Amino acid sequence: MKKIKNEAELVKKAIVIGEKYAINRGYKGFSATNAAKDKIESLYRLLVNDKLIQPLPVVQENQVNMKHKLALWIAKQLPEGHALLK
Repeated sequence: MKKIKNEAELVKKAIVIGEKYAINRGYKGFSATNAAKDKIESLYRLLVNDKLIQPLPVVQENQVNMKHKLALWIAKQLPEGHALLK
């Protein structure tokens, strides 16, 4: 797995955008007390379910790999020249 530049910031952006996507899909949203790891796993599973990202093999399903997948997903959604892609 190749490290992405600005991966931590991309994951934060993916959580924000992913939560908006989840709400549009009918999910009630996350509460302020939900941990980031729970949000990451929920968004990862939603995006896999909607076939927007490829699922990880079961043995590789962990927080680090899920974060990486979310960072890749949001990097493809951002417009060319976005500050996080530089």
